[in-house]
Amino acid sequence: MSLRQKVDRKFENIASSTLMAESEPVSNAAPVGEKRACLQHGDEETPAKKPKVDCENGNAPNPDGSGGGEEEEEPEGQASDGEEDGESFADMMKHGLTETDVGILKYVSDHEGFSGILKERYSDFVVHEINKQGKIVHLDDLSIPADSEEGAEPEQQPNDCEVLTEEQKKQLGELQLFKNKERNVSIEVKDDTKEKRTLVHKAIKTQFPGLETKTEEKEGHKFIVAYHAAGKKALAAPRKHFWPKNRGSYCHFALYKENKDTMDAINVLSKFLRLRPNMFSYMGTKDKRAITVQEIAVLKITAERLAHLNKCLMNLKLGNFCYKNHPLKLGELQGNHFTVVIRNISGTDEQVHQAMGSLKQTGFINYYGMQRFGTTAVSTQQVGRAILRNDWNQVVDLILKPRPGAEKEYLVRCREEWAKSQDPEAALKKLPNKRCVEGQLLRGLSMYGKKNIVTAFGLIPRNNRLMYVHSYQSVVWNTMVSRRIEAFGLKAVEGDLVLRGTTAHVLSAEEAESHSIHDIVMPLPGYDVIYPSHHIGEGYKELLSADGLDLDNMRHKVKDYSLAGAYRRIIVRPTDVSWEVIHYDDPRVSLVHSDFEKLENKPAPVFNKDGKYRALRMEFSLPPSTYATMAIREVLKLDTSIKKQTQLNTVWFN
Repeated sequence: MSLRQKVDRKFENIASSTLMAESEPVSNAAPVGEKRACLQHGDEETPAKKPKVDCENGNAPNPDGSGGGEEEEEPEGQASDGEEDGESFADMMKHGLTETDVGILKYVSDHEGFSGILKERYSDFVVHEINKQGKIVHLDDLSIPADSEEGAEPEQQPNDCEVLTEEQKKQLGELQLFKNKERNVSIEVKDDTKEKRTLVHKAIKTQFPGLETKTEEKEGHKFIVAYHAAGKKALAAPRKHFWPKNRGSYCHFALYKENKDTMDAINVLSKFLRLRPNMFSYMGTKDKRAITVQEIAVLKITAERLAHLNKCLMNLKLGNFCYKNHPLKLGELQGNHFTVVIRNISGTDEQVHQAMGSLKQTGFINYYGMQRFGTTAVSTQQVGRAILRNDWNQVVDLILKPRPGAEKEYLVRCREEWAKSQDPEAALKKLPNKRCVEGQLLRGLSMYGKKNIVTAFGLIPRNNRLMYVHSYQSVVWNTMVSRRIEAFGLKAVEGDLVLRGTTAHVLSAEEAESHSIHDIVMPLPGYDVIYPSHHIGEGYKELLSADGLDLDNMRHKVKDYSLAGAYRRIIVRPTDVSWEVIHYDDPRVSLVHSDFEKLENKPAPVFNKDGKYRALRMEFSLPPSTYATMAIREVLKLDTSIKKQTQLNTVWFN
């Protein structure tokens, strides 16, 4: 394996080993089906249109590259230049962004910072969704709801022992788990009647979700052949089932997942159930490298069918079933509850107490985290700025040109081909995964030509395209908030903005006396927001003007890129904050008792007061559209960028 390939692997897992924003499951939801395979960046999206309050449905591609983008197996290739030069990972990451590059400059507290490792294990980051009723979602019940039994299908299913033998069930179970080398199981129907065959078909599909059946005749004998319903059949329209009128049309359930992002989990469920992924609804996507629990709803699938999946799913568990008359909608959640373990901390107990006390009392600056801006030398806000300036040649150049830093080898080859030939078809051939943004843009250029870039760019899914302009909005917001804190500190002043309902109001000097910093909002630039009346408001205009943009004309020739703007609170104060310093001896042992472990009656972790390692275990709840890594940054006082963390951890990376 070449150094470049080793870097690719290290790059995908970097967020798991140090304190960096690349592992943020933000509070809120990502747009449905969002894919960001090749953009190493993510989190929530700002609404492009009217919403006045910044409640973008965040969480999306989750930080460590887990935003729904599919990871492709790296093709073996020749050694890259990096291997020949002995280029280290730290050398390759030196071109990345730091917090100062995206306007993250200030802290609200004055305690002394300390070091620690975030996500040394994925179980060190546990996220429970807070639903729209304000209840933390847990997986604590695997039973089938009573109304499901009352509304059972009128035709009673036969006892499986009357239809399938134990040997046949064993073979089918192995097939279901992809352990059958033959890829199918044939069951001879000796009592060859249509009724008998129907019973066998039903028994297989009921007891082994994900399997499909067909009848075949061989040498005068009839066989029922079971096989996996993957591929096209997995996406076929679901079969119609009897559904009682008094039962809600949607089965809601808690989805527990480990080290898997939300869209990947839903894709697995949809294939086993032979459904389209859009049959599922949810309030927000959750991070990959974490243990997460969230509510999911699916249309007209019984709790029994869902519960059957628990027999064959890996790193997923379904429970807490109930029937309701409505699906879930993105952004309906009230937030997320986090349980975070920071291992190998250097701070004293007093430092920890001061840091966590400040987080609880004051909160943290509500910056957009580093994952919103990408990890390579070409940041997403640069592309967003070019889009807003209507400079489409630069948009193509920024996305496709070679760039320094850590990237997958096939992307490096693709960029080199584009730089050499400017031939979209030739560059496209270098990509094994053509669903990434680069591949989609090249396909558009191949179809529509280099003189129709706007149309070609439109082949990229809308959410991915908007991600660029939202990233630009975010860096403007971060920068102006840092200036606001620098100028006026942590108190409300004349000219600040507060929300009254969804409308912003400029504070008078007298009104400022009765408000705190926790009331103050700042706008993301757009055509439908107002700005502070003090000099920070003018700063917005100066900043955009320096970037070749007119703050008074944020409407774009292409409607999708016309930004209405939104408002976002400057300071967020977490709720339900608690913490403890724990000691342990074995770094491989989980330090959090998960919902699944509790269901399995596994003992809670036991901490050794004399253990040689120290960790900070903290819990807190955050509202939608906030970054947990920004809260952790405030506690540790560490730059959360990959570039900075790589510099601090060069020995570890090597």
